Amino acid sequence: MTDALHSQHTNTFPELLQKAGCSVVVSTYQAGKLILLRPDAASLNTHFVSLPKPMGVAYTQGRLSVGSGAQVIDYFNMNNVGPKIPPANTHDSAFLPRRTHTTGDIDIHEMGFDADGELWLVNTKMSCLCTLDLHHSVVPRWRPPFISGYDLTDRCHLNGLAMRDGQPRYVTALGTSDDPAGWRHDKAFGGMLMDMQREEFICRGLSMPHSPRWYRDQLWVLESGAGQLITINPDNGTKTVIAEVPGFCRGIDFIDRYALIGLSQVRETAVFAGLPLTQREQDRKCGVWIVDIETGQTVGFLVFSDGVQEIFSVQVLPWRYPALLDATDPLVSSSFSIPDSALAEFVAPDPRLLRFETALSHHRRHEFTQAITAYQAILQDEPEDVTTRYHLGVALSDTEQWDEAIRHLDQVTARQANHAEAHNSLGHAWAGKLNFEQALTHYDAAIQADQSYATAHFNRGCVKLLQGDFRNGWKDYEWRWKMPSFKAFNCPQPQWQGEDICDLTLLVHTEQGNGDALQFARFLPLARQRCKKLIVVCTEPLRLMFSAMSCVDEVRLPGNLPQDLFDVFCPIMSLPGALGVELDNLPTDLPYLRVPDQVVVPSLPASQRAKIGLVWAGSPTQQINHHRSCPLESMLALTRKTNFNFYSLQLPVSANDREQLAAANVTNLEIDLVSYAHTGKLALQLDMVVSVCTSVLHLAAGLGVPCVALLSPYADWRWMDDNDHSTWYPNTKVLRQSSSGDWDELMTRCAQYLGTQFD
Repeated sequence: MTDALHSQHTNTFPELLQKAGCSVVVSTYQAGKLILLRPDAASLNTHFVSLPKPMGVAYTQGRLSVGSGAQVIDYFNMNNVGPKIPPANTHDSAFLPRRTHTTGDIDIHEMGFDADGELWLVNTKMSCLCTLDLHHSVVPRWRPPFISGYDLTDRCHLNGLAMRDGQPRYVTALGTSDDPAGWRHDKAFGGMLMDMQREEFICRGLSMPHSPRWYRDQLWVLESGAGQLITINPDNGTKTVIAEVPGFCRGIDFIDRYALIGLSQVRETAVFAGLPLTQREQDRKCGVWIVDIETGQTVGFLVFSDGVQEIFSVQVLPWRYPALLDATDPLVSSSFSIPDSALAEFVAPDPRLLRFETALSHHRRHEFTQAITAYQAILQDEPEDVTTRYHLGVALSDTEQWDEAIRHLDQVTARQANHAEAHNSLGHAWAGKLNFEQALTHYDAAIQADQSYATAHFNRGCVKLLQGDFRNGWKDYEWRWKMPSFKAFNCPQPQWQGEDICDLTLLVHTEQGNGDALQFARFLPLARQRCKKLIVVCTEPLRLMFSAMSCVDEVRLPGNLPQDLFDVFCPIMSLPGALGVELDNLPTDLPYLRVPDQVVVPSLPASQRAKIGLVWAGSPTQQINHHRSCPLESMLALTRKTNFNFYSLQLPVSANDREQLAAANVTNLEIDLVSYAHTGKLALQLDMVVSVCTSVLHLAAGLGVPCVALLSPYADWRWMDDNDHSTWYPNTKVLRQSSSGDWDELMTRCAQYLGTQFD
């Protein structure tokens, strides 16, 4: 189990996109993401972009519009920016945010462009279709004839919009009520399809219809409550079932003879109770299904196995590998689209500045060799350029050339003694050399130069924690909330600092990675002893694990929480500081985690051989870091010891990885790793888990499963500076690389250790 959102797909999915030269954008308001599905050789690349409650998505002529919460965001394609996005020369297009229109909270559902390029959107709360202009939040343009007037009460749950011949023509709704939220009274079979032009019903009695589309001279509809793709004759309302799919279907687009359909799992709530789908499908899926509209057969699919439970829109884009940039991406501020007539009047940039910007661009894209070469070329001509020398030192440090980095950064501080950033980078370089006292000296100098330098405080805290100085380390570690990369928990209640809360309700929320949450769950029993009630807010993959802890009174998922739910809060990684935890009272009893009894997983076959679980890579963002991820080829060296049975606990697993696992006789458990509780129950059937620094390692160790932690020489502070054992997990053997990046030698030692334990 890794900390990202995960998916599996059939080989036919990327094949279809590759042949069509296109990609797909999917919205999921539940997860707060836009998801780009892009073919990448024989695999499918899934790229996630965070947005508040994205729902409706529409595309025309290089413009991608997204209904996101109370606004519509317009992204425009700039083809020339695509090749600049890392990895370079990979993307064939780039959508940059250019315009945001605030609509207010109208619950935007489907959207579409007419022949004139005007955007129409379904205003569900007002039960109407509307457009946008500069002077108003929205401009209502049409409402069903049974809706007597505009308000914000969602009378019929208008949701779907189909364009025909360049004009809005067909709509769907979940009811025909004119009363506030009246559609809920007959939600299971009260749905309708209407012809706007005629202002007549085409079909009624549908089960939660969504996503009408006019394609190939036919009217297509998703009857979501039945899990069916249907066609409806617009003249007489005759309904024909084309295909059944294993989920609540919503969002559809077409590529040739294939329909790409969004599927949601549908949570068991009053809204979805009593639907034909929930009675038919017990194992409902979330993902995108490919259906042959000529045969009704499913020919491919993508399934989300973690983090995403609901899909709203599915939109095909006519580019194979597009990028979608966040508003904070540096390329957004440095990319311009202007008329050709104005380009002729632009003056050439300053060559010196251009050289530096080029070097900096390489550095930002992690093209370190090019960046270092470019910085060095500048310094040959301008050896007194302190800024360039500082960035050269940072780039050298990024590539673990510690001594060279220190040499250049020392020159910077010799010229500017109060260069806080240079001292902070020197601290990083000395820590890389495992000289932590020198690192602390420079972190202290950085803080002396800038008392509010949050990154230096945080880095100093990490070194102190690594050394076992918990008292001072926890204090500095709290500076993480002032760093740009950390998003604080937003609420009016105060953060608990360790004061008496015996008559108060404490809310503890997870932060950073899921592995951190699993590691720091050991402090929850101590926190429960101090308060009247303990509530934990965590991500869905962790929910079952925290629910199984007897000290936790209630588990909530992130989102809008009632104001009176709790009195004080505490981030989970701030608990040890509030509790006064030091090295001599660190809770290390195992297990402190347990798996709920209701979790069901397959039983692994009985065997006289030891069962060994393998995890070789962290989340996709960590996999570029050779400190945190091991090449699968290197880890499979362990399987040469044939007297063990090996199991993969890795998620996700690429098609190439699956082939390698099969060739090495490693059983791939990926399909059963649907939550940390499921992963944990499988881990409990193993004799040992061998893993790089991932959440699965913390999960297995916390459950009491013997583990081997495979670490780099510069492992995270959580592993402290122990030689071959873990202070936090007495059941875990720590093996560190002799030299950075040398996984093969480490696997040789790991194989020897396994031999001593089980041979």
